Amino acid sequence: MRAAYYAGKHAIEVGPCRPVDAGPGQVRIRVSHCGICGTDLHLYHGHMDHRVKLPQVIGHEMSGTIESVGVDSAGWREGDRVTVRPLDPCGSCPACLAGHGHVCMKLKVLGIDEPGAFQALWTVPAHTLHRIPDGLDLAHAALIEPVAVACHDVRLGELKAGEFAVVLGGGPIGALVASVAREAGARVLVSEINPFRVALLGRLGFDVVNPRESDLTAIVNERTGGAGADAVFEVSGSEPGAAIMADLLRVRGRVVLVAVFSKPVPVNLHRFFWRELRLIGTRVYEPEDFDEAIRLLASGAQPFTELITGVYSLDELQRGLQEMERGADVMKILVDCGS
Repeated sequence: MRAAYYAGKHAIEVGPCRPVDAGPGQVRIRVSHCGICGTDLHLYHGHMDHRVKLPQVIGHEMSGTIESVGVDSAGWREGDRVTVRPLDPCGSCPACLAGHGHVCMKLKVLGIDEPGAFQALWTVPAHTLHRIPDGLDLAHAALIEPVAVACHDVRLGELKAGEFAVVLGGGPIGALVASVAREAGARVLVSEINPFRVALLGRLGFDVVNPRESDLTAIVNERTGGAGADAVFEVSGSEPGAAIMADLLRVRGRVVLVAVFSKPVPVNLHRFFWRELRLIGTRVYEPEDFDEAIRLLASGAQPFTELITGVYSLDELQRGLQEMERGADVMKILVDCGS
């Protein structure tokens, strides 16, 4: 049994897994698959070294089967198929006491602050578990966590059937936001500059615009009769995305901020004033978003699994990170942790 360890900037080492017995309120999971995400790439670049204990197993978009159950883990048993909502809130800060544990002021994220899922056996708190339906393939179930991100974004954006939504950034999360928005009945336009992703999203039936080749504002106005979009999901994390997001909206439209901006960027605040716009911050997810993600994946209503462009071994984790780093023709890469 093996694990992939982040060993410092641009260094992944694969070695023996170090299983931890399931203690009180914990379960140990035999991990099936784990997805590589943008957070893993930030870790790989060394941007989050202040939060990790080297060498550390990272990864959190996973699926697996319970191998053993500790005491005080009622409701779970060996053999249960599960995914992990990788948040461990303190339970006592003002945010937790207000019922917002997902933005706990002392939040620990599994796969960052604590060991993650790029390993054969992973021990986690039982309160993080969600059950995977029998009909959902375990490889596909590794998409539950990122789909839950999209469900949270669309839910907080209060998107309604018939509304017009623009998604700025057609990477993995942007593509999932677009899919969940379409499932909610919205008309969706995706803005993306990567030719591979533009082509993939087009094949999946999305209206896609490359803003380097076309006037995005003019196209949104054309699609909406000059009114503007009802909602814009900023997923690109780019200065151009932040600069244009307000210009695309109708009166009293909503910007849903999905991307993480590491530094301040210019924003058209006059447009917020002039059109009475709203800016909605979103961060991770809540339990109901995981439940909705599981329902959507199990239903097959949207082509989520078409976003999987490769399944790699643990030995190939660094290769996958490097491909993401250089903008290769990939969307979502999964790692088979059980082979």
